[in-house]
Amino acid sequence: MLKDQDRIFQNIYGFRGRGLEAARSVGDWDGTKDILAKGRDWIIGQVKESGLRGRGGAGFGTGLKWSFMPKESDGRPHYLVVNADEGEPGTCKDREIIRNEPHKLVEGCLVAGFAIGANTAYIYIRGEFYREAEVLQAAIDEAYEAGLLGKNACGSGWDMDVYVHRGMGAYVCGEESALIESLEGKKGQPRMKPPFPAGVGLYGCPTTVNNVESIAVSPTICRRGGAWFAGLGRQNNTGTKLFCVSGHVNNPCTFEEEMSVPLKEILEKHCGGVVGGWDNLLAVIPGGCSVPLLNKEQCETVLMDFDSLREQGSGLGTAAVIVMNKQTDIVRAITRLSKFYMHESCGQCTPCREGTGWMWRMMERIADGRASIDEIDMLEEVTRQVEGHTICALGDAAAWPIQGLIRQFRPEMEKRITDRDATGGRAA
Repeated sequence: MLKDQDRIFQNIYGFRGRGLEAARSVGDWDGTKDILAKGRDWIIGQVKESGLRGRGGAGFGTGLKWSFMPKESDGRPHYLVVNADEGEPGTCKDREIIRNEPHKLVEGCLVAGFAIGANTAYIYIRGEFYREAEVLQAAIDEAYEAGLLGKNACGSGWDMDVYVHRGMGAYVCGEESALIESLEGKKGQPRMKPPFPAGVGLYGCPTTVNNVESIAVSPTICRRGGAWFAGLGRQNNTGTKLFCVSGHVNNPCTFEEEMSVPLKEILEKHCGGVVGGWDNLLAVIPGGCSVPLLNKEQCETVLMDFDSLREQGSGLGTAAVIVMNKQTDIVRAITRLSKFYMHESCGQCTPCREGTGWMWRMMERIADGRASIDEIDMLEEVTRQVEGHTICALGDAAAWPIQGLIRQFRPEMEKRITDRDATGGRAA
């Protein structure tokens, strides 16, 4: 269990309030000027030493990503873009940060912006987070009034402006290049890479796009040292992480825990156990709806980190844990996710535009028992044709839940079909 003194998010439930005074009471904005005085290379070095991997799902090294930005300006401004779009079903951690600890994110924008040479940060927030955007804007206004942002931010000599930009609820805008397109006022569709945002990003300028949690933890890492953060979790999976658990648990919640904590421990200690008891567990989606599900046997031993979940054929993603007990219609649940991805495809890539609709319609037929057994193999073949053949990862995200279902619960899918056949075509 994570010790209280190692918690970064000490007000994630909002008990202390959300203003500047409350933020300072938990250590935010403490010595920020001194952090910036140590220089850009020092900050990036600390984040690299911490082993912080992006908390938005991909798990790419944050310090390494910052180091890709040009060291010297060629005349173009540098931009920091914070991805607060959070459209992944099951994920709600960034929302809690913005709702209850907005100053962590605002301070993180200053520290990260300075580290990458950016005087401007845009926080792209999901349009549905209306009240959260109000809270965030209020925190930014407080920071300007206190001299923590704007000209000579924190007395550091660095100018920093932070703006809130509200999205319009498109899931694909959570992909960094689609987010940039949307921020520029265009249709939210992913860009071909290269060029990468660090070379040609927002308005054609060097840009770094990071998740809310990745930016929010960076000031604390600099204050306490990269080695402290690296001492939590296990190698290559270091630090603390916000987990959000929903579904069939007695106490759905968002909480901070050490990386590499066992999944079973999370469900039993933080969430009050599975509804109906551990033996009533059917499956868990461990990282938001875009990763393959795990069966009960895997849940007994798997650790909640990037590498352990990859070894089990799944992924940590955003650490949004969706728990399903034996009362769940697992085939129908994954069918519902298929419809979501079909609906959210931007339509730019043919495999995704056509494949997501095809997969959803196939899943509907299997869920109803109106398919044949050999069509399960055909469905898996189509997921392989979509996976890895699109500009962004939405095609992968649509394919992986279906692949996980076939891998873990193929007998259940076949039973749907055989039961209907046995009743002469009537629903069993």
